[in-house]
Amino acid sequence: MDNLGDVRLFVEAARLGSLSAAGRKLGLTPAAASARLARLEAELHARLFDRTTRQLRLTDEGRSYLTCSEHALRSLDDAKAALQEGQNAVRGKVRISATSDFGRNLLMSWLDEFRTRYPDVRFALTLTDSISNLVQEDIDLAIRFGTPADSSLIARRLAPNPRVLCAAPKYIAQHGEPQEPADLARFDCIVIGSPAGPVNEWRFTRGDQTQTYVVPLHDALESSDGEAVRQWTLCGYGLSVKSIWDVADDLRAGRLQIVMPDWRYPEQPVHALYHRNRYLAPRVRVLLEFLTERFAQTSGELSALVPCAQDSADTPAGKTGARSRRRKAVEA
Repeated sequence: MDNLGDVRLFVEAARLGSLSAAGRKLGLTPAAASARLARLEAELHARLFDRTTRQLRLTDEGRSYLTCSEHALRSLDDAKAALQEGQNAVRGKVRISATSDFGRNLLMSWLDEFRTRYPDVRFALTLTDSISNLVQEDIDLAIRFGTPADSSLIARRLAPNPRVLCAAPKYIAQHGEPQEPADLARFDCIVIGSPAGPVNEWRFTRGDQTQTYVVPLHDALESSDGEAVRQWTLCGYGLSVKSIWDVADDLRAGRLQIVMPDWRYPEQPVHALYHRNRYLAPRVRVLLEFLTERFAQTSGELSALVPCAQDSADTPAGKTGARSRRRKAVEA
């Protein structure tokens, strides 16, 4: 236990790939961080890193020691969390990750509300559209659309996630509106990128019909950031597929309009992801229950914005209602 702080510094340096960055995270100056790492290596009689001016690379001994150190620190953190649970203590820092649009538009306000209930809880919020490595980045809870393949994570379903094709009213006024996926070839499209590549294959269904449109990438605007795609759509640069969670306020305010409401786009339900083999600290468990309630409440409100959730698209009444909504939106 005498060198526990040194071990934490070593683990953070390995995670971040930088001793100075690890020192800043732990409140240490570069000189102090270097001295503490040197002290740990002297006690172990082993070099843990090969250091240059540009790179910090683990040695074979460092990789072996890192695995054991991470397990040991995780066990200590879990023991502390278990002790706090016995004291019913909801306090400490929660490291949470979410997609950029959802994090800015909804999650941040929800976290503010949570802190009014539990003022001793702090957040480290990471907003990214990539799939975070929860272990390496020390994330307690991640909110993601879809289900990850990582079997080391528990995926708790929070809410449905209708995705809609949308555009700014001014774009529709200038270019018209597609009636079915085959019409999209005549329109500008905005594509979101993913770790697996750009999502430019758009598949739509209506009743028992399925149509797929592949957006030509050489003509499309493309970004890996969901907020950038949303802003381009708001500016009237073209059509994009967005989660209802990201554009609900824009739809309510009339800044965006759902296009081809008769056609459904595949859903990717919202999930909370957390470690399978780690103890859930009281602050994380209470936050998870709070978010579950918020998702359930808001999901019901958002369903009213999605025409396909209200009309059966393959019935005459559904088609008539959808056409009526389109006429009203264009006239507005």
